[in-house]
Amino acid sequence: MNRMTTEISSARPTICVFCGSSHGADPAYTEAARRFGTLMVAHGFDLVFGGGGVGLMGEVALSVSKAGGNILGIIPTFLRYVEPPLKVASKIVVTDSMNERKARMFAAADNFAVLPGGLGTLDEFAEVFTGAQLRLHTKPIVLVNIKNYFDPLLALIDHFVAQGFAGAPVTELIHVAPTVEDAMKIFAARHTARAKQPA
Repeated sequence: MNRMTTEISSARPTICVFCGSSHGADPAYTEAARRFGTLMVAHGFDLVFGGGGVGLMGEVALSVSKAGGNILGIIPTFLRYVEPPLKVASKIVVTDSMNERKARMFAAADNFAVLPGGLGTLDEFAEVFTGAQLRLHTKPIVLVNIKNYFDPLLALIDHFVAQGFAGAPVTELIHVAPTVEDAMKIFAARHTARAKQPA
């Protein structure tokens, strides 16, 4: 999961955002996605995402674009007509498969944010979470738990631990933030701490 430095034109740190390709049942999810995109740019981060201009992912990207941030969208060929790419100034990379899409997203990311979404979001989260468990990367993973959306997922992870299928330390591999403001504080603090480390 090494950073693909040629994939985005900025030296600013990146946040890879996983979230729904629909808006979900609660308008609070859409508002959170828009706010997250705006705050990303204000805190000096650029966006890596799945490339589609629909749902929450489209809202995040549009907000980043309006705020003047850089965007790298990565989308597989077969999804280009299901999730049409966002029509803003951004770099769109088209891949042959979902697996390649995820590999390139993960490589281009310095951080991971998980906003409300469905099975695709769960798949992406599970892969980066497993990667952290296997010590393939140490990139921050933040669940943005808008209106307690991820409480059932957190309960499932606790169940894995309780039943002996995961060690208790796995819960330390993810951060849980109740708001986008709290999530951004985590990313900003981690970036500041890394910047202070000797080269």
